[in-house]
Amino acid sequence: MSTLSSSLNMHDLLNLVVEEGASDLHIAVGMPPVLRLNGGLQPLESEPLKPEDTERLMLEITDEHHLKSLQENMGSDFGFSFEDRARFRVSIFKQKHHVGIVLRQIPKSLLTLEQIGLPPAIRELLYRPRGLILVTGPTGSGKTTTLASMINIINETRDCHIITIEDPIEYYHPHKKSIVTQRELGVDVPTFSEALRRALRQDPDVMLVGEMRDLETMEAAITAAETGHLVFATLHTTGAARTVDRIIDAFPTNQQEQIRTQLASSIIAVISQVLLVRQDKPGRVAAFEIMISTPAIRALIRDNKTYRIDSDIQTGAKWGMNTLDAHLMSLYEQGKISYESVVTSAQDVDGVVEKIQAAQGTRKR
Repeated sequence: MSTLSSSLNMHDLLNLVVEEGASDLHIAVGMPPVLRLNGGLQPLESEPLKPEDTERLMLEITDEHHLKSLQENMGSDFGFSFEDRARFRVSIFKQKHHVGIVLRQIPKSLLTLEQIGLPPAIRELLYRPRGLILVTGPTGSGKTTTLASMINIINETRDCHIITIEDPIEYYHPHKKSIVTQRELGVDVPTFSEALRRALRQDPDVMLVGEMRDLETMEAAITAAETGHLVFATLHTTGAARTVDRIIDAFPTNQQEQIRTQLASSIIAVISQVLLVRQDKPGRVAAFEIMISTPAIRALIRDNKTYRIDSDIQTGAKWGMNTLDAHLMSLYEQGKISYESVVTSAQDVDGVVEKIQAAQGTRKR
C-alpha cells in the first residue's frame, strides 16, 4: 500500500478505499487513517491525524443539514456518493471533544442470493403476497446487502410498489419492473414507525424497514404484514428463537399473548447471519441460520414454546432450514473458515467442539 502525503484529503482516502477493496475507513485523532481489509484493521503509512485534520476531512463530505445534526445531536449518519465509483455510509461523531468518522463502502453491484450463500428456498419466499421476513445479526454482518439483493429480485421480477424506509439510504434501487420509493430518516420522514403508518396510505405491496428499533415500529411492521403487505425488517439479534423472543419481550406483559398470535400468523422467515474472515482466500463469507415458518413453528410461537424452535430448524432441511452451528460446521469442513471462527460464532459451542472432535477422530481411524 502506498504512503500517503501529509496533506491528506478525503478524495485520496476514498480513492484508496475503492482501489484496495476495503470495507471501512476509520478517521480518528491520534491515529493515521485506518482501513478495514478482509475483517482486519490496517493503518495507513502517514502521520497521526490532528484535531484540525479530522475536522477538515469531515467538512469535505458533510453538508449543512448533517453539520447541524452533528452540533445538536453529537452525531450524524448519512449516505454519500464518491463520484460514480462508489457509495459510502458515513457516521460522524464526537469523541474526546474531537470529530471522528467511519465510512463504510457499499458494494456497487448487488449480489445474487447464490453469491451471498442463501439456498434457493429463500427466493420462493420473495413471491409471497404478505407476511414478515426478518434478517438479523450483529452490526456489520451483511444484513443490508442481503435485504438489498432480495429487494432487487422483487424489483426485477414483480410489478409492485416497493417502499423502503432507511437510516440512511445505502443502496439505490432504480425503477425496474416495480416502482421503488426510498425514504430516508431525518430527510424524508421523522421516524420508522411514522414512516410505516404513512406508507400504508401510499398503495404499497412490499415494505422494507431498515431497523425495528422500538415497540411502535415493531407493532406497525407486524400490522402491515398482517394486513396484506410483504414486509422486510432487521433486528440486531442472533438466532431465530432469540429474534422471536426479542420482539415479544419488547411488548408489555398484557399484550404479549396477542403479539404471539399476530407474529405466529404473519412471520414467513427469520434469516440470521454472521460475516466471517475466509481462511481459504482473501475475503469474507456469511454463515446463516434459516427458519422458515411451518405450521409446527407457528404453533410453537403461539404457545410460547420458542425454546423448541431450534429442534424444528434442525429437522427442517426439506424446507430449506438450517441452524447457524450446522452452517458453521459445513464452512469449516470445506476449509472456508478457521476453527477459531467456528468457536467464536457458534451458539452451542460445546456441542460444535464435540462434533468437530468426533469427526476428526473418525477420519484418523
